[in-house]
Amino acid sequence: MFVSTPAVRTATTLVSVTLAALLLAACGQDDDPSVAAPSTAPTSAAPSTATPTAPTSTASGTPSASASTAAVDRQITVTIAKKRVDPPTGRITVSKGQLVRITVTSDVADELHVHGYDLGARLPAGTPGSVEFRADKTGLFEVETHESELVLFQLVVR
Repeated sequence: MFVSTPAVRTATTLVSVTLAALLLAACGQDDDPSVAAPSTAPTSAAPSTATPTAPTSTASGTPSASASTAAVDRQITVTIAKKRVDPPTGRITVSKGQLVRITVTSDVADELHVHGYDLGARLPAGTPGSVEFRADKTGLFEVETHESELVLFQLVVR
């Protein structure tokens, strides 16, 4: 027989509230505070190590500089057209501590997401979106789009 006491009710309520909070904290599509529209200025919603920036026309893999940010160590540029990723999905290796900028242009509106760093940017159709961050965590991290669920590449930080 189960006896309900104030202590049991309090413990049950606490467990329920904790579970609800954990479920709400899961990766969301539209409620991710690190997702920002492409801009030339840092946004307060992104962590201090991640700054969405205006796109540049720098070719993939070459260092670049822009007037509003420090020179990046690694520029990665991806284009999506008709659900095809260019360059094709693969692994891109960077060194720990490098400043990385990922710029993506999609032919449909979508959302860029860098797993492990929990960074993102909105991708309006035909307009480049970028994230810039210091690669301070080692490991293998997927870079994908949320709406079309395309894996763009796997980022290896060593």
